[in-house]
Amino acid sequence: MTSKKFLGQLAWFALAACAASAYAQSYPTKPVRIIIPFSAGGPADLYARYLGQRLEKPLGQSVVVENRVGGGGVIGADAVAKSAADGYTLLMMSNTHTVNESLRSKQPYKLMTDLVPVSPVNYSDLLLVVHPSVPAKNLKELIALAKSKPGALNYASSGPGTPYHMAGELFKAMAGLDIVHVPHKESSGARTSVMGGQVQMMFDAITVMAKQAEAGNVRAIATSGLSRSAVTPNLPTVSEAGVPGYEATIWLGVMVPAGTPNPIVDKLNSEIQKVVSLPEVKEAWAKQGAFPMHMTPAEFTKYMAQDIEKWARVVKISGAKVD
Repeated sequence: MTSKKFLGQLAWFALAACAASAYAQSYPTKPVRIIIPFSAGGPADLYARYLGQRLEKPLGQSVVVENRVGGGGVIGADAVAKSAADGYTLLMMSNTHTVNESLRSKQPYKLMTDLVPVSPVNYSDLLLVVHPSVPAKNLKELIALAKSKPGALNYASSGPGTPYHMAGELFKAMAGLDIVHVPHKESSGARTSVMGGQVQMMFDAITVMAKQAEAGNVRAIATSGLSRSAVTPNLPTVSEAGVPGYEATIWLGVMVPAGTPNPIVDKLNSEIQKVVSLPEVKEAWAKQGAFPMHMTPAEFTKYMAQDIEKWARVVKISGAKVD
């Protein structure tokens, strides 16, 4: 390559960088849309709306949320992957999407290729509950019961690949249990099955099931994080109660289409991180058992890659697959 040609390429890259930076400084100039690939009322929906409201002021534009439900989060994610890479279409994703990378043999997109990680939002522990008729008062008794009756106990989830499903599969693998997965179309149906006694147990959102446990509709056994939850401080974790090292949470994050200019990705990350760092946000989320996650785009990219590997191992062990 001649020095003249090399200098010309450097100049082109410099102009492109300046143009991208200038574009990011004026961004956004119109409403921003957050696509939620899950049903209304769930954690992703609630926190996307919460986040959207608090992003409107710093962004200077309205933030519109839209539910695109179906395919275990695939339909909404695909819509964002195929959107213009201009920062105006965001995906509120969860670890359902990192699980899908190994669970689903056919997807119209590749998560870490067609989308770009922007920022994590928060994570929440899950609560392991059983129907009151189950003769197990704690985790050790539940494990002993399951081992004494292989294949007799069932656990519910809101569908294949969801954090609730994979929490159950990880529990099976680490505790060496033979319990049967009973998938449902949504969380409400899974909860109804457990509270009605049709299914014996499930991992579920701690804020929802803690209330049901207090009402006596289910019995709380343990939480899924590495440390006890502020929502149920007297309840042990699965890890401390009998399955050392167990951890399964539900976490949420934001992604944008691949090709979105880095300055826009950085700006979105900065504004999201400011929101999740607000004292009033931390306080409100803590009461719901949710905790902010703080990462740069690069750190979040690494975190997601590790999560994909973690659940790929669980999927392989469990033999779970969705065509």
